Amino acid sequence: MAMIIRPVTMKMKMMIMKNHYDNNHHNRVLNPSRLVSAQKLVGEFNPKIPIEKAKTPPSSWYTDPSFHALELDSVFYRGWQAVGYTEQIQHTGEFFTGRIGEVEFVVCRDDNGKVNGFHNVCRHHASLLAAGTGKSNSCFVCPYHGWTYGLDGKLLKATRITGIQNFNVNEFGLIPLKVATWGPFVLLNIDKQMTHHQEVDGDSVASEWLSSCSEILSLNGVDSSLSFWCRREYTIECNWKIFQKVSIQRCEGGCTESKDDFDRLGSKALYAFIYPNFMINRYGPWMDTNLVIPLGPRKCKVVFDYFIEPSLKDDKAFIEKSLEDSERVQMEDITLCEGVQRGLESPTYCSGRYAPFIETAMYHFHSLLYENLIN
Repeated sequence: MAMIIRPVTMKMKMMIMKNHYDNNHHNRVLNPSRLVSAQKLVGEFNPKIPIEKAKTPPSSWYTDPSFHALELDSVFYRGWQAVGYTEQIQHTGEFFTGRIGEVEFVVCRDDNGKVNGFHNVCRHHASLLAAGTGKSNSCFVCPYHGWTYGLDGKLLKATRITGIQNFNVNEFGLIPLKVATWGPFVLLNIDKQMTHHQEVDGDSVASEWLSSCSEILSLNGVDSSLSFWCRREYTIECNWKIFQKVSIQRCEGGCTESKDDFDRLGSKALYAFIYPNFMINRYGPWMDTNLVIPLGPRKCKVVFDYFIEPSLKDDKAFIEKSLEDSERVQMEDITLCEGVQRGLESPTYCSGRYAPFIETAMYHFHSLLYENLIN
């Protein structure tokens, strides 16, 4: 785990936290030739060179399909990933779906109140089972041929199997995924499969996902006491790392101190980046989270979830103004990110340089990514 805390004029703290990843892992995406090609690109960045002399990673890190596949396999298919929030599955039968790389998943709360995660793929002919978010009547029914699964993943009904041989219904339940919660967040680990009844230890999850920083976040108001307000999603024509880079730079660069900003942000703020793709922003009565989902070498989706202290839920004017200000910032960032992506694809650009005094977090992020990819 690695952490950077940067105090600025509004008593803001910025942290970068690194998951503990298991290096005992095999490649499931890349064929040998693409793996060799991608690994050569990894070696074009050297984190051992001090930031004052270091070059930024080459443009191929943001454009090459084989490098993107290596990132999925070495980074996103390992360790705990934030995928949602607990209010989405507060009641029995509630569920939400999502995608990490090529992995489709569904998270639900079963009839016993247990939170479960599964690959969102019917075991019959591979149709996606559930879509979006919602509430199920104690089961998932495949839209293709009607195979039916309980919220515990068990196959309850299999159609069109007359005459089939060597078929054991107990072997065709949904394939489970490790799922856990911390504070208001739902986490998935798609690296290691588990049996349906294997429990996930909450303390070990907190240690793996946040290490010693869990207490810092809790003490600074990152907890389940906040109420979910809304979600906004943006599909951006840029590599996922560009958005992360812009977000990290925005936090590292400090903040303004206009009256409007003070009213919205409060007297202090905490910005925590949880490697590789999740940012928590806690300011004033607000918390928003940014989840960056890779969709390809030059496309990503960014999911913003907004939470607010319950005492201000009825202050519609304040909420509307705050969200307008946030939307303006996001539009500025999207324009910037898409412009950077086009610049990286220019044949005239390869690598840049770091500003040593204000881009240490970006340099640290690139170094963490290098460590995962080289292993």
